[in-house]
Amino acid sequence: MVYFWQRMLLPVSLLLVAAIFLWIAFDALVAVLFLALFILVYLTFHLYQLLLLENWLTDPENRAIPTGRGLWEEVFAQITKMIHNNRKDREQRIAALQHLEQATSALPEGVVILSAADRIEWCNPVAEHHFALNNAHDVGQQITYLVRQPEFIEYLAQQNFTEPLFMRGMRPHGLTLSIKLIHYGDARKLLISRDITRFERIETMRQDFVANVSHELRTPLTVVSGFVETLHDMPSLENDMARRALHLMSEQTQRMERLVDDLLTLSKLEDAHNPLQDESIDMPALLRTMHQEGLSLSGEQHQIILEIETELSLLGSYDELHSAFGNLLSNAIRYTPKGGEIFLRWQEQNGQLVFSVRDSGIGISPDHIPRLTERFYRVDKSRSRETGGTGLGLAIVKHVANRHQAQLIITSIEGEGSTFSILFPAKRSLLVMEKT
Repeated sequence: MVYFWQRMLLPVSLLLVAAIFLWIAFDALVAVLFLALFILVYLTFHLYQLLLLENWLTDPENRAIPTGRGLWEEVFAQITKMIHNNRKDREQRIAALQHLEQATSALPEGVVILSAADRIEWCNPVAEHHFALNNAHDVGQQITYLVRQPEFIEYLAQQNFTEPLFMRGMRPHGLTLSIKLIHYGDARKLLISRDITRFERIETMRQDFVANVSHELRTPLTVVSGFVETLHDMPSLENDMARRALHLMSEQTQRMERLVDDLLTLSKLEDAHNPLQDESIDMPALLRTMHQEGLSLSGEQHQIILEIETELSLLGSYDELHSAFGNLLSNAIRYTPKGGEIFLRWQEQNGQLVFSVRDSGIGISPDHIPRLTERFYRVDKSRSRETGGTGLGLAIVKHVANRHQAQLIITSIEGEGSTFSILFPAKRSLLVMEKT
């Protein structure tokens, strides 16, 4: 604006001086005609400059910007500078975007950017391979039109992305994918896919190996156990050392049989081709059965107290829950000193159904609690061997809980005891299901 007035000051001053001179030398009419002619020429000049600007604006990418005259020279110079800066910024953004695309394309995971309406905005080559997409043709398409697996459509519709989705047999390559969706920006989503086909095959091989070895061990163990019992009961066996050896052999054989049984149970729970067989479970009746089994296992050395606070039944697998509850109860008996108390409780709490086992045993250090459900993890190895545990009980409990969409909660204080709780979602209550 300052530049405008500086450029206009001299012409305007000269125009006024000339007009005054003509007025004095001739008359007012001549002065007015002179001003009118000057204004007409001035307007024509500016209209011409505007015409040049309009002509350039019709195709700014291919036409050179006018140089302009007078005030317009500065205007066109500013426009030229602004265009140069904008082009430089755009080139930098394009370079940054290309760099980001190259970096994303180099990732071993598939990446798909989805709009708020779940339309594809961009995907890297790995995602093209995973989902049979084409970045050149599928941009703007609804993702569910191209990835039509029912489990993926349901996963996307639920909007609950806390846990990944596992998709098996993805066409056309038969891949197994782990899929994670992440919200970002203005309701956009980042779909990240990982090929876990190789890891799943390795895991399947491991499970098959454990299951086959366990099956192969069961038969010879049964034979050995039978002969050990037969020899132990022979009336002619009078050697105390031989009897003690046979007793130890019997104990270790039984321990190996329990280990084989737990391995087979765990392998069955991990089998993806073994879906959960839901049935109506009378939980109060099951807990009464568990109570009697606990009394028998304890040999009346503990006070086992049954607390049934709700008569609600549960939808689930009777055998799996019986195994999980039995593991928690046997652990409580194993790690609670003689005369201690063990509470079995079935209750409804905050809309969830809760089974819990609370004991007055030795307790567990907080450092060990996060790892208790790992296979063969032992807090005290020597004590675990003495009590006959296999190290697989809590791993079985965790798998059973997961198959029932339940949560295993462990709380403990050293020297005071522990509480193991399984929290079942309200949707597994038969009363809730009858109402719906």
